[in-house]
Amino acid sequence: MSDPQDIRWKQRLGNFTRAFNLLREIVESTDDLTALEPIVKEGIIQRFEYTFELAWKTLNDLMQEDGLEVEKVSPKFVFKLAYQSKYIDEIEPWLKMTGDRNLMAHTYNFETFDKMLRSLKQDYFPLLDRLHLAFTEREVSE
Repeated sequence: MSDPQDIRWKQRLGNFTRAFNLLREIVESTDDLTALEPIVKEGIIQRFEYTFELAWKTLNDLMQEDGLEVEKVSPKFVFKLAYQSKYIDEIEPWLKMTGDRNLMAHTYNFETFDKMLRSLKQDYFPLLDRLHLAFTEREVSE
């Protein structure tokens, strides 16, 4: 049996877990993320961006570990393959999250931030939470 530290997806999972827990800390701290100070909103968006990046990259690494051939390394392709291969149970919210993440990387408008923060709280954080749980359950079972 190989050392878990040598398995790429498990290494990436450690980073994803740390990022996810930082995002959880702020998302669960208040009911209304849009009521926070602008600098805090920017920080939340940044936490979301790196958590999102680690989520899809961990998923990519896990699928490769399982022997799936990932032809393109991009979030949309990885999520589509993950859906087809039953790693995730819905595709549209993941594609919407990908689009919003791309938009936020290039938008500095607080109205857009507020819309994104509402989506993060209501839609994206629960998806990331379920994915994180699936990863940790898989890790424990190995």
